[in-house]
Formats: sequence, C-alpha cells, structure tokens
Amino acid sequence: MISQTLIAVGLSGGVDSSVAALLLKQSGASIMGIYMKNWEEDDTQDYCSASEDIAYALSVCDKLDIPFHTVNFAQEYWDHVFEYFLAEYQAGHTPNPDILCNTEIKFKAFLNHAKSLGASHIATGHYAQLSSAPELHLLRAADPEKDQTYFLHALSHTQLQHARFPIGHLHKPQVRELAKRARLPTHQRKDSTGICFIGERRFKDFLGRYLPAQPGSIVNDQGKILGQHQGLMYYTLGQRKGIGIGGLSHSDESPWYVAHKDLTRNELIVVQGHDHPLLLKPSLITLPAHWISGVAPDIHFRCTAKTRYRQQDQACQVHVLEDQSLQVMFDEPQRAITPGQSLVLYQDARCLGGARIVV
Repeated sequence: MISQTLIAVGLSGGVDSSVAALLLKQSGASIMGIYMKNWEEDDTQDYCSASEDIAYALSVCDKLDIPFHTVNFAQEYWDHVFEYFLAEYQAGHTPNPDILCNTEIKFKAFLNHAKSLGASHIATGHYAQLSSAPELHLLRAADPEKDQTYFLHALSHTQLQHARFPIGHLHKPQVRELAKRARLPTHQRKDSTGICFIGERRFKDFLGRYLPAQPGSIVNDQGKILGQHQGLMYYTLGQRKGIGIGGLSHSDESPWYVAHKDLTRNELIVVQGHDHPLLLKPSLITLPAHWISGVAPDIHFRCTAKTRYRQQDQACQVHVLEDQSLQVMFDEPQRAITPGQSLVLYQDARCLGGARIVV
C-alpha cells in the first residue's frame, strides 16, 4: 500500500501511462492526471495530434475518477531541448533529445509543476524500476524489449527520489491486458513512435524547416565521388537505407553504409559491407559523465554498456579521466559509434549513469 501522499501521473494518452495511473489508483494512492503539452503544432498536418492525446488522457481520468490537468511546457521545451537538438545537428552529431526531455521537462519542469499542485511525487509510464534498499538505484525493467533506463540514465538521485514507475515490473502484453480488463479507452491504442516532439511526421521534412540543407558529395573511402547527398544532417553513422547510390557500375552488389561525415568538406563517406573496418571502433571518449549515485564506482572498473538504445549490452573497461570524461575500451569492436549519442553503463540490472559520446 502506497502512503497517502498525492502523486501526479504524467498522462500521454497512451496505454503505458494509463496503466501506471490504474495501478496507483488500485493501490489506494491519491493521484491526479496531468497532460504535458511540449510542442506547439504549427502546420495543418497535425502529426502530433495533441488534441487527440488530450482527449484520451481525459477519458482515462474520467474512467478512474481522478482529477485532470493540462500544462504547457512548449517554451521550456524549445529553450532546453529543441535548441540543443538543432545545435547538435548543425555540429554533425546525432542527438537524442528524449534523454534531455526527461531531465529538463518530465523530471524537472513537470516535477516542479506537480509540487505546486500539492503532489510529492510524479509517476510516468516508463519501463524502469527503482530499488530503495539499502539505497536508491535505477534498475532495468522486467521487460528487456521495453526497458527505458537508457533514456533515464541522466536523472539525478533527487529526481528519482520523487519518481514512480508503476509498470516497470510488467511486460508489455501484461500492460495491455490490464488496460483491457479495466476497460481503459487506451487499451488498443497504437504506441507512439519517433522523436517526442516530431511525432509521426517525416523527419527530413521537419528538420529541413529549421536548418538549411547543404547538399554535397557522397564519396567512398578512396575519395571517389559516387553521388550527391541532400545534407549531412539527414544521415547517421551505420545507415544503410536512403543513401541513394544503388546500382553503381564497377561495384559489386554489397550494400553501402554511412561511415563518416566530413563537415569541413561537406562530404558523406560511405563504405560497402556491414562490418567494414571504418564502421568498427574498439574504444570511445565521452564528455564528463553523469552518475546516478553522484560518484563513479571507481577510477577504473569493468561493466557493460550501450552506445544506442536497442543495442545488446557490451562488455567494457571504463577509465574515468581527470575532468570526469570517460575513456571506454570494449572487449569487442563496436559498430557505428555515433558522436552525440549516449553511452549508458550498467552493472547487471543497475543503471550506473552515462555520458554523451564525443568520438
């Protein structure tokens, strides 16, 4: 039984946050639902469908008989997430704005807003777990296919103290079944995909509205021009589809992959073969790391790591440098390590923290 403190549930209009609210309600907790609007629709093709999301969130609150509120964090999102997103793409990186959205919006602006309404904690539909004995740790979700600790690794110990993840012990089919049994209106609603503020719209069209595209040459690792790219920001390391250089004469049938982006020459370097040497790296360097506990486990230690969300854990040796940046040596070379993405570190089920990849 959860103590009678008020918990604000961030409702997105999806099934996960709906079941988070359901479980808290069934436990006897005092809860309210809040819908966060983080992006202002500014075209007629309303891919984000905020009005539809709000309607679903409201209907869940009606079903559960809990108060419903909305709050607009569009300005905070622009200032603290979107401007960073654009700057990273201009620098030739591939950012992960969902991580910054969690630290700056969902577990900062939203938490502060919830407190102003009298709540002591916030709850979300993230697939993650917390351990409080003997101390607070961020743990992987029970469902390895849905685990979202990668996106939560930059949260502080204080932020996690005020967080609840009610569905972290469940697998996705169980979540949908609970929603169906409770007759929640979201039980069959399709999961959202894509970057949080872009929604289902075409990424290229969206990004091109804010950053001018600068077409240039596509070259192979020998410097031979193979075609024209539409702008380096539209490509990511390891990418295969959408390069647009198939069927070249004097070339075998092996697929092409993006290996490097040369900003100085505005060239996209591509290679043939999934495991081409230019796609593999034995190590990386990061910016100063964030540790959930506040401190690194040691100056040198072994653990496992992910350099992208869907990756399997990779064994590595971590060296904490004087400025708190990390030098990480992998047991096996890693493919398509991408500047701007996050390295996230684990000890078994525990998420230790992470850092943004530099090179």
